[in-house]
Amino acid sequence: MICSRCIMDTTVPGIWFDENGVCNFCKIHDTLEEQFPLGETGRKRLEQLIEKIKNSARGKEYDCVVGVSGGMDSTYVLYTIVSLGLKPLAVHMDNGWNTELSVHNIEKATRKLGVDLHTVVLDWEEFKDIQIAFLKASVPDVEMPTDWAIRCVLYRIASKQGLKYVVDGQCFRTGGKCPIGWNYGDGKYLKAVHEKFGKVKMKTFPNLTIWEELYYNFVKGIRFVHPLYYVEYNVEGVKKLLKKELGWKPYPAKHFESVYTRFIQSYLLPKKFNIDKRKIHFSALIRSGQMTREEALKRIKKPPFSPKKMEEDRKYVIKKLGLTQEEFERIMRLPPKSFLDYPNNFRLKRLLVKIGYKIGLLSKKHRFYTWDTIKK
Repeated sequence: MICSRCIMDTTVPGIWFDENGVCNFCKIHDTLEEQFPLGETGRKRLEQLIEKIKNSARGKEYDCVVGVSGGMDSTYVLYTIVSLGLKPLAVHMDNGWNTELSVHNIEKATRKLGVDLHTVVLDWEEFKDIQIAFLKASVPDVEMPTDWAIRCVLYRIASKQGLKYVVDGQCFRTGGKCPIGWNYGDGKYLKAVHEKFGKVKMKTFPNLTIWEELYYNFVKGIRFVHPLYYVEYNVEGVKKLLKKELGWKPYPAKHFESVYTRFIQSYLLPKKFNIDKRKIHFSALIRSGQMTREEALKRIKKPPFSPKKMEEDRKYVIKKLGLTQEEFERIMRLPPKSFLDYPNNFRLKRLLVKIGYKIGLLSKKHRFYTWDTIKK
């Protein structure tokens, strides 16, 4: 079954449909539209957020921390907050998989905007071992180690700088919400997978436990905020803007600024798990009126990347990870699993979110831990 409004379907874990055939991810989108309106109301709320960030960092060198990857979202949010008068510290985490284009975009944007850039480089041998462990775990959220390390690094740098805000470039109107079953993350889960399948001791990797996350949130008072939730974000218009103002160059698809991400989303996920993450992104664009459902259904039938390029990426990834062809094929043949097959903090996190929402500490958007529910 496929949603009557977007193109999310029953290949998506945790999906459900109402009597009109509309999926829960569309309902999540509508809730966010109510909570984060555009127009005059959105402009005023964004101005209030910017002022709050400025006031929280008076006398400091920077107002906030912002993660940059060279992708469109992080570049656009950097451009937006600088245009609104913030003085951010841009942070990039180099996990060894940057494309030349991503490096170009990061350097161009930060230099033209006059923003300081701090780069954190992961220990390659250690990180490579963690990536291989997740491949052997046979879970779809194989990129969770990178996402989780970025979150940890941003918290740590904000804390060290004495800053209260981390600016995030996510935008639900263009990126959508990834199902928990495709992209779950917590420190306990990461450690459990690595202990079972890894060979190199985890010494320097920036893991983040649930207790550290609570500490950064409720003791240090550090918050992740999403300025792009309040602005009109037309993908084609933003591309033209960034090209003109910053010399930014586009990628073949969303999140393709990383070679590994490109390989995972165009090769491994479709072939091994029957997962096409373009369903998330196209559905978001449908809901925000930037793509027709008919166009999305047509485009989703085509491969996300050319077969020749996918094969080149496959060979490159196998070689860079130090795997043999036989080892990689064994990984591809392993039966698919989920994060629920390994120790994790999912149920604890869901409980904490429910409590936080009931007592008024968390907003509606945090209820998605209960809306997008995974059942084993």
